[in-house]
Amino acid sequence: MNPPAAIPPKPAPATPAPVAGKLSDLEIKDAQLIFGTVWRELEADFSRENLRFPKEIILLGGAPGAGKGTNTAFINATRGLTCPPIVISALLDSPEAKRLKDAGNMVGDREVIGLLLRELMNPAYRDGVILDGFPRTHVQVECLKLLVDKMHALRREFFSGPLGIHFRQPTIHIMVLFVDEREAIARQLKRGRETLAHNEEVARSGVGTLWEDRPTDHDEVLARRRYRVFKEQTWEALQSLRETFHYHFINAQGSLAEVEQNILKELEYQSTLELDPRTVDRLRGLPVATEIVVHARQELVKRLDGYEFGQSELFAKVVGFVAQKIMPIVRRHAISGAALINTEDPVLDHPNALAMLIDVFSERGFHAVVDLHRIDVPERVDLATGQISCRVKKVYRIQIRFHGSEIRRG
Repeated sequence: MNPPAAIPPKPAPATPAPVAGKLSDLEIKDAQLIFGTVWRELEADFSRENLRFPKEIILLGGAPGAGKGTNTAFINATRGLTCPPIVISALLDSPEAKRLKDAGNMVGDREVIGLLLRELMNPAYRDGVILDGFPRTHVQVECLKLLVDKMHALRREFFSGPLGIHFRQPTIHIMVLFVDEREAIARQLKRGRETLAHNEEVARSGVGTLWEDRPTDHDEVLARRRYRVFKEQTWEALQSLRETFHYHFINAQGSLAEVEQNILKELEYQSTLELDPRTVDRLRGLPVATEIVVHARQELVKRLDGYEFGQSELFAKVVGFVAQKIMPIVRRHAISGAALINTEDPVLDHPNALAMLIDVFSERGFHAVVDLHRIDVPERVDLATGQISCRVKKVYRIQIRFHGSEIRRG
């Protein structure tokens, strides 16, 4: 059977009202049809040059009670975003959508895609935004792919013109938090108790704002059904999303600090996917910061012991220089936590001396940075030729930083 879009339009309105009223969102499962309809409406209402979407879209999904709302602020801060997230469940506030949500079901894809794409064009999200609860179905996954394709097409179309600045390379990050059924139900019911207590206190005192109260947070049967809907529909859809966008599921069973660390690891992994493959190959030989610091302390100890047993005379001179020439100055800057020392001491001329100095300060808990400045100093002038002979003066500029005293600061 041909889809409705294939029927030739009549002189009257293309879609008669009675037919449109009978086609509910859940009856339409063709992503191309849904997305194409929504996109044509956007072009008609805004025109192509005004279809501007966020530079960065972070998809935040997961099981009920997995902590999507709890971790939103952390993800926002990590990515440098200041706008509030787009919470899909809050975006869908029509009476029919609310009835479906209250029963533990999901609303239709057509409504989700239509409202979401219009919301994404809000200038407040221009640099980036978190989508809380999207995508949740196979159709939404396919519509997401189509949206990304359209964003790339718009960039190619307007890149070389005056509007190019508004069509930047889109970046997609995906955060999917997972907890098992038992934990999900326990968290939903706990949230229901906390919401009930909070709202009662707001009603009694008149202070504060009411929290969203979900029926599924008060009924174990509904909470269990909501989790199973997630496993049967959303989980499979999110699995299919991995065919196009690379990501790992994030274990959200542990403490908040543990979940935050798991989120950071996933963001670090996905950040490598923002680059062109050729750029990745170019940078592949350079270590990332996390690799360097893993065994930093052990490597520092090994180097210091190597100085003591392999170059003890030079090491003793460097330590003596630090104790006698630098530490007295550092002590006078104990409140500010920063000291800048210029020195021409010849002990630092040795090729290994600067490395020793930095390692000594690192072991003691300081941050040391050393710059070498070469300055030409005139010594004599040849009166016959006018040529000036100079010697090179080497000045070592040493910056020492540490956690200063809180007393009388500011």
